[in-house]
Amino acid sequence: MLSFLPIPLKGVLSLLLYALNTIFLTIPLILISLFKFIIPIRPFIVILDKILISIATLWIGINSLNSKLFCKIDWDIRGLEKLEGKDWYLIISNHQSWVDILVLQKTLNQKIPMLKFFLKKELIWIPFLGLAWWGLDFPFMKRYSKKQLQENPHLKGKDLEITKKACEKFKHTPVSVMNFVEGTRFTLHKKASQNNNLNHLLTPKAGGIAFVLSSMGEYLHKIIDVTIVYPDKIPTFWEYISGRVNKIIIDFEVIPLTESLTGDYFNDPDYKDRFCIWLNALWQKKDRKIKDFKA
Repeated sequence: MLSFLPIPLKGVLSLLLYALNTIFLTIPLILISLFKFIIPIRPFIVILDKILISIATLWIGINSLNSKLFCKIDWDIRGLEKLEGKDWYLIISNHQSWVDILVLQKTLNQKIPMLKFFLKKELIWIPFLGLAWWGLDFPFMKRYSKKQLQENPHLKGKDLEITKKACEKFKHTPVSVMNFVEGTRFTLHKKASQNNNLNHLLTPKAGGIAFVLSSMGEYLHKIIDVTIVYPDKIPTFWEYISGRVNKIIIDFEVIPLTESLTGDYFNDPDYKDRFCIWLNALWQKKDRKIKDFKA
């Protein structure tokens, strides 16, 4: 509606609205979340979680209105009608920009249970948002390099312990567990360093989602494979909020969660091989899909 404004002005006004929305809604969210630790009683925590999710849903809704006000985007959304509102999902997606999170929140808000992302531990220091993610039980992951693991063998498996604890919290309220399987944002430099046979994607990492499936297999019923495509160029956050993104394509494919997709990834070599073959084939298919969308 305000897309006619000059680009710099749109960006400044949109950023201001994002900031005000975040400040006003994260303060009560953080205060309410403290009661979960003061009174750690399961029925009480379930009630508080529903209140916290309502606040987060309102925050996402206002952000979506913000996007509608300042951006004139042609949204090409495919497969959304296949999703259901009351179920546990594992969502996997390609990852190119911080804009991906806003795009997923806008398209999936109130369509499925609230998205819970696995975040880098450093992100907890982002003003307001870091504590809000903590209050909403977003799992913060500490990734270790091969060198760190060689020098400190006791650190091996620590990230999976965090995943397991997070999955325990997810079991009492329907949730959509979100995982960017590539582990980092796509760049041509990262793509070249991996030397894989993909054109638009990085190599998927199987361990994290295999562990989520084994930990929550009794609750998760479906996998949602999301493909996000920016036909013109991968946008920065500033380009997105200032209205310089013309079109976004999002494809949702629902995959039934069969017994063949769950198992002991770290102790069953046969299952590990099968799961990696399945995930790599899915990423090959996604790579072809992105090529078709861009064409």
